[in-house]
Amino acid sequence: MRGRYAERERIEQLLTYARQGTSGVLLVHGEAGIGKTALLDHAAGQAHGARVLRVEGIESEMEMAFGGLHQLFLPVMDLVDALPEPQAAALRSVFGLSSDSVRDRFNVGLAVLTLLSEAAADGPLLCLVDDAQWLDQPSVDMLTFAARRLRAEGVVMLFAVRDGAPGAAVKGLPPLLVEGLDREDAAALVPGLPPYVVDRVIEEARGNPLALIELSAALTPAQRAGRLGPSALPDAAAGLPVRLQDGFLEQLRRLPEAAQVVLLVAAADDTGDLTVVLRAAGRLGSAVEDLEPAERAGFLLLSGQALRFRHPLVRYAAYQGAPLARRIAAHRALAEALGEAGQAHRRAWHLAAASTGPDEGVAEELERVAEWADSRQAMASASAAYERAAHLTADPQVRARRLVSAAQRAADAGQDERCGALADQVPLPLEDPGVAASFARARAVVELGYRRPETAARILVDSAELTGVERPDMTGSLLTDAVHAAFSAGDAPLIEEIALRSPALVLAVPAGLFGGDVPGALEAVRTLVDAPADGVMDRLMTGIYLQLTGDHAAAREAAVGVVAHCRDQGVSGWLPTALHLLVQTELSLGHHDEASARAVEALQLAEYYDLAHRAAHLRAALAMPAAVRGEEERVRTLTDEALAYTLPRGVGRGTADALWARGLLELGLGRAEAALEQLEAACGEVTHPLLCLPLLPDLIEAAVRAGRPERATDAARSLGEWATALGRTGLAASARRCQALTGPDGEAEERFVAALALHEGGSAYDRARTALLYGEWLRRLRRHIDAREQLRAALDGFERLGARPWADRARTELGAAGGETGLTAREDGPISVLSPQEREVVRLAAAGASNREIGAQLFLSPRTVGHHLYRAFPKLGVSSRTELADLLAS
Repeated sequence: MRGRYAERERIEQLLTYARQGTSGVLLVHGEAGIGKTALLDHAAGQAHGARVLRVEGIESEMEMAFGGLHQLFLPVMDLVDALPEPQAAALRSVFGLSSDSVRDRFNVGLAVLTLLSEAAADGPLLCLVDDAQWLDQPSVDMLTFAARRLRAEGVVMLFAVRDGAPGAAVKGLPPLLVEGLDREDAAALVPGLPPYVVDRVIEEARGNPLALIELSAALTPAQRAGRLGPSALPDAAAGLPVRLQDGFLEQLRRLPEAAQVVLLVAAADDTGDLTVVLRAAGRLGSAVEDLEPAERAGFLLLSGQALRFRHPLVRYAAYQGAPLARRIAAHRALAEALGEAGQAHRRAWHLAAASTGPDEGVAEELERVAEWADSRQAMASASAAYERAAHLTADPQVRARRLVSAAQRAADAGQDERCGALADQVPLPLEDPGVAASFARARAVVELGYRRPETAARILVDSAELTGVERPDMTGSLLTDAVHAAFSAGDAPLIEEIALRSPALVLAVPAGLFGGDVPGALEAVRTLVDAPADGVMDRLMTGIYLQLTGDHAAAREAAVGVVAHCRDQGVSGWLPTALHLLVQTELSLGHHDEASARAVEALQLAEYYDLAHRAAHLRAALAMPAAVRGEEERVRTLTDEALAYTLPRGVGRGTADALWARGLLELGLGRAEAALEQLEAACGEVTHPLLCLPLLPDLIEAAVRAGRPERATDAARSLGEWATALGRTGLAASARRCQALTGPDGEAEERFVAALALHEGGSAYDRARTALLYGEWLRRLRRHIDAREQLRAALDGFERLGARPWADRARTELGAAGGETGLTAREDGPISVLSPQEREVVRLAAAGASNREIGAQLFLSPRTVGHHLYRAFPKLGVSSRTELADLLAS
C-alpha cells in the first residue's frame, strides 16, 4: 500500500463514519493492476468489528442474472425472511429460490437496500464489489440503486471498476481515481535489481504496482542480474493489461500441467464453489492435490469451500492463455458439474460457451434462461441470453425472432444503443408479421431514444401498413405507438394522419381533436376512462388525452394509475414516462412541490436507464416549478441541457416545454419582452394551437406587459375558442383572465370576477395569478381598498407556493396600494427549514405511514427514514408524530 496515503485515509474515514452510524459509498476506479483490489483488501483489514460482504465480477459469467447479488448476500441469506414479504419474495425469486416472477423490479432494489440495513443492524457493514464491470448488469443496477440511497445505516460500499473495460455500467457514485505511483514508491516495490533493470521495469510499468511486481517477477535470472537487451521486455507501445497478462502467463506456465487445468476450470467458473470446481476438474483428470502448486505460488486463496483468485488478471491470464480446445473442455466439464448441482441456468451458459457452431438444443436452453430472467425483470440478462441463443440458431427466421426479442429486452433495460446494434443483425425479410412488428418497434425505440421522433413514427406507420394485411389485430397498437412518437415531435398533421388510419378507440381522440370533431374526441376520451385498457401505452395515451383536453384532475388520476401499473407489472422502462405525465398533471393543478419531487425521481430513473430522450423532457418539466420559484440559474441549466438534446432531433414538445419554462421565468422576474420572445418561440415549435394551449395565458400576459397587445390577439382568440370547445373550468378561468387583459376596460372587471369564481377548487397558483392581475388593474384605477384585498390574496397564495418572484411583485403592488406587506408563514415558518427529503419524510409520517412504509415509497432504508425524522423533529419543535400531524394540519 505504498503511496496510497490519500486513498487509504478516505476509505478509513468512511469506516469511521460507519461506526457512528453514517453510510458511505465510493467508486474506486483506475487501470488494470493499479491497486484497486489492494485498496479493497485494505478496507477489509481495517473493518475492525464490522461484518464484511464481498463479491468479484467474472467476465465470462457476467450475463448470469442476479448471480453477483446472490454471491454477495450468501452469508446473510438468513436475514431475507426478516424483510417485508413483498421484498423477501422479490429476492427469493431473483435468487432462484422460488418460481414466482417479479412484478415490480423496484421491489428488488428496495429489498437490497433493506437487507443491507438489516445486515448492519448490530454493527457496521462493509460491502466490497470488486471488478464491478464484470458483474451482471441486474446485480450492478440493484446494488447501485441501493448505494445511492444509503444514509444512516452504518454501511460502507466500495465498488472497484477497471477503466476502459467493457461490461456492466456503474454510474452515479462518488469516484476515487487510483493513479500510478511516483518513482520513489515504485522503486521500493522492486528491490534487489540493478539500477538499469529497475529503470526499465519502472518505465514499462508507468507506476502501476501490479505491473512493477509481476514484470520483475517474470524476469529470468540473467535479466535480474542486469543482462537485459533492448527487446527483453514487451514493447513499450503495448497495452498494460497485455503486458501484465504476459507476465502472469510466464509464471502460470511454470506450474505442473494438472495445476494449470484446475486454474483454467476455476477461471471459467463463477460460483467460487470449491466442490463445483473440483468436480469439473476431475472430469479433465485433475484432483484436489493439484491445487497445492497454484496455492503455494499465491495464485489462489482458499477458505473453507470458497475459492478466489488473488487478482482478477490472474484469472484472466489463466483463461485467455489456455488454448481454445481446453477452454471448451472446461466449460463442458462445468456444465456437467452444474447440471448435477441443479443449476440449470449456469449450465446453459457453459454449454453455450462450449459451442462452436449452431446448436438448437443449447439455444432452446438459453431461451428458457431468457424467459426466466425476463420474468424477474432482469432485462439486460434476458437480452444477452436471447442474443446468444440467436447466434446458436441455424434457421434464419428463428434467429430473427430471438434477435428481435434480444433487442426488445435491451430497450426495456435502457440499452437503446445495443437495441439498435441487435436490430441491425436481424436477417431480412421477416416472414412472421408479429416478429416484423416487434422489429419495427425495436427500430422505433432507437429512433425515439437517439434520433428523431418523427422518423420513429414513420417506421411504425410503415410497419402497420405491412402487418395489417395478415395481422390486423396489431395495427391499432403500432399506430398508437406512432401517435405517441408524433406527440413527442409536436407534429399535429402527422398525429392526425396516423390517427385517421385506424378506427381504434384510442386513436379516435387525436383524430377528432386535430380533425375538427372535438365533441367526438371528448366522447372517446370518456369511453377510454370508463373502460381502461390493459396495455401501458393505451393507459398512458388516455392520460395524455385528458391532459391535452384540460381535464387535469382526471389526467392526474390516470397518471397515478399508469405509474402503479408500471410498478405492479414490472414495466420499469416505462416508469419515467408515466411519472413525466404525472409531473405534467401536478404542474397543471398548481402542485409545484409535488411536481418537483416526482420529476426528480423520474429524472433519476431516466438517467439510471440511459433514457436520454425522456431525461430531456423531464429536465424541461423540472425547470417549470424552478421558474415559478424564480431559481434563475437552475432554470438556465436545466433548459440548456434539455435543448441540447431536443433541438437537433426535432423533439418539438420537449423544446416547447423548455422555452416555456424560460418564458415563465422571465415573466415572473418582470422581463416581459424577453418572456414574450421565449413564449412565441415555444409556440412555434409545435404545429397546432391545441399543443401550445397551456402556455397561451403566459404568452398573452407577456405581450400585454411588454406593451405589445397586438401580439396577444391570435393567442387570446385561440384560447377562448378552445376553452369553449373543451368546456373545462380551468381553461375557462384562464380565458376570462386573458379576455380581461386584452378586451375593453369596461368589461375587464366582470371577466376578472368570473375568472376568480371559475378558479374555485382549482389551481391555487392560477387563482393567485388572476388575483394579482385584478389587483394591479384595481390599483391603476385608484380603487386601493379593493386592490388590497386582491393583492393580499395573491401574496398569500404565492408565498404558500414558494413562488417568490410573483410574491415580490404582489408585495410591491400591495405596498403601492397602501397595504401591509409583512412576511407570511411560508417564509418564516418552521417547515421551511427542512430539506426537501426531510419535508417529504415528514409529510408521510404525519399522514400515519410507518418508517418501513415511508422507505418503500421514497426508496430509502427504514433507518434512513428514522434519521430524517430524528433531524426534523427538533427543527419543527415537536417530539412525536401526533404533534407533527397537528403542526402540518395547522
